[in-house]
Amino acid sequence: MKTLPSQLAAHPWHGVSPGKACPELVTSYIEIVPTDAVKYELDKESGLLKVDRPQLFSNVIPSLYGFVPRTWCGERLARRCEERTGKQNIRGDGDPLDICVLSEKTITHGGILIEAIPIGGLRMIDKGEADDKIIAVMKGDAVYGSLRELSELPQSLRDRLRHYFLTYKQIPDGSGAQRMIEIPELYDRAEAHEVIRRTRDDYDEKYT
Repeated sequence: MKTLPSQLAAHPWHGVSPGKACPELVTSYIEIVPTDAVKYELDKESGLLKVDRPQLFSNVIPSLYGFVPRTWCGERLARRCEERTGKQNIRGDGDPLDICVLSEKTITHGGILIEAIPIGGLRMIDKGEADDKIIAVMKGDAVYGSLRELSELPQSLRDRLRHYFLTYKQIPDGSGAQRMIEIPELYDRAEAHEVIRRTRDDYDEKYT
């Protein structure tokens, strides 16, 4: 019987390191890009990208979008959300930490790794679950690569990111269940680093 190769593809969530310089510089796995007409997401069991749903309406994600490997949004992230917002009974959403990576370059597909520099984030709560979105810039990018704080982004781009995540699950005609999404806080680089550290600790407790 033929044996399998000794080296198989690494699982993007569990088999890829976020990098030795994390949280200042994080290896990020990209699932979708702004030109995608379908929302892809990681199949947690196989490590392959799967179709989550077609993009039914006109919302277009304004950045590359994926997650930070070996992170998990659990108890520590939920407690941080409660500390910063004053809200109660928050849970982690049980997924890896999401990241938006800004770049001037047109990247045509997901399923790739990118080195990204976190500059801030969105504190998002989705139906009582902490679902933060780290905002980062692609390392070496000619336009965004020198930015180090979310405040350095144009206000219009910050507004666009916030608006996308507030509305991307809404149904225009009002039919069906509406998602309860709120973004009580946009935070800076230091808080983004803290969020990454907490989700790495959550991951280590759950998986290692």
